[in-house]
Amino acid sequence: MPADLAARSAVASPTPLLTVPRLDTSSTLAKEAYAALKRAICAMDIYDTPYEIRLDERRLSEGLGVSRTPIREAMTLLEQEGFVRTRPRRGIYVVRKSKREIVEIITVMAALEGMAARLAASRATPADLAELHRLMDQFVSGTNPAGKDGARLDDYSDANIAFHQAIIRISDCALLGEMTENLFIHMRAIRKITIGQDNRAARSIVDHMNIIAALERHDAALAERLAREHTLGLARHVEQHGDFLDAVAPPNDVVPANAGTHR
Repeated sequence: MPADLAARSAVASPTPLLTVPRLDTSSTLAKEAYAALKRAICAMDIYDTPYEIRLDERRLSEGLGVSRTPIREAMTLLEQEGFVRTRPRRGIYVVRKSKREIVEIITVMAALEGMAARLAASRATPADLAELHRLMDQFVSGTNPAGKDGARLDDYSDANIAFHQAIIRISDCALLGEMTENLFIHMRAIRKITIGQDNRAARSIVDHMNIIAALERHDAALAERLAREHTLGLARHVEQHGDFLDAVAPPNDVVPANAGTHR
């Protein structure tokens, strides 16, 4: 190409500029509000009270230090995911499941946790197994956590939930994590409220130690069966003793604690 033509082409074809849209700060606040509210809702013991839990938009706005607009946008997302529901002229409520729905959730979770344990049998590292032992070994002492020491039962309840979360994480399967995420609010609450019933804590420890042993032996089939049967045991317990789930009292005004504050 002649030098003068090349020069003209350079002038006619300026370097393209990167077009960057302005950040939508309200959208950013909505995402932060959504994440904070979701964490808070998942941490609630929603079945530990007979009341439906109503979320107050004004109090949430004040607690998070944001206007009501990002709160409303966050609530829309949470409703789409099944965490809350809007009742016309009454407000927004945390979703409670019926006894039948809870049994179905647990049954599905049993299949997912069974698969997670199968995958974990071949993927668990020594550090992963050490973590599972750390969660459980402190309770393998012959003393029933559901005895007179309520604090010990609370400690085991937290360790129990952490154990099940760890199995999902150790499976190293992102899809399993995504599939179980929105079931966790109900699984956590039901596990927490039932762990002290019918000697479940003591039997839970035995089951968990057997699952760990199967993982240490890399026995995928056994790990899957033990994990699945362990969670199905919870489904049977709720089927027999979960009538309280259908006994819902009139609404109660409660705002999730520890939702965080945006400054």
